[in-house]
Amino acid sequence: MDLVKEFPMFLHETGAIKFGSFKLSSGKDSAYYVDLRIIPSFPHQFRKMIKLLQNLISEKIGLYGFDYIASVPTSGLVIASALAIETVKPLVYIRQKPKDYGTGSLIEGKISQNSRVILVDDVGTTGHSLMSAIKALKDAKIQVVAAFVVVNRLEGAKEQLASENVRLFELTDILEISNILNEQKIIDESMFNRIKKQMNSS
Repeated sequence: MDLVKEFPMFLHETGAIKFGSFKLSSGKDSAYYVDLRIIPSFPHQFRKMIKLLQNLISEKIGLYGFDYIASVPTSGLVIASALAIETVKPLVYIRQKPKDYGTGSLIEGKISQNSRVILVDDVGTTGHSLMSAIKALKDAKIQVVAAFVVVNRLEGAKEQLASENVRLFELTDILEISNILNEQKIIDESMFNRIKKQMNSS
């Protein structure tokens, strides 16, 4: 099985993607739930995913096209950390809100003004958390070159980031995943249609 088909099958077999009725952190109802926090428990597949992400970054902007990797905690941080080791790039991460002790900084790590960063997260949905991170970085006079996610849920994140002139790239998206799982008879047509309807209603 090629890598394109292997990854959705792996997500299904490990329970990293589930189908049914779920309430998301945003409060929205969803026909599926993606939990990529499971993947580091499978080191071979995790390493393969990081390598694919590294190749995507290399192809889209080049490994010399940025100076730092910036992550959105918490689930994106494990992915970004592994990626930073593979690419030998320094890592920072952006808090959702300033800590109420010490420096009160939103950006954790050492980074100077005018640095070029790529943002890394696990899943892109509406783009809300990525947009918060972009604002914090821009306020600190740091240039956001592009953003990368493993799975794009196709619910507006790409368009949101485009409004800040930041391109969003993904390893795969929910349409590709569900299409493969539908072909493999893991999800039926009615579930596939629910997922497509959810995308279109965003």
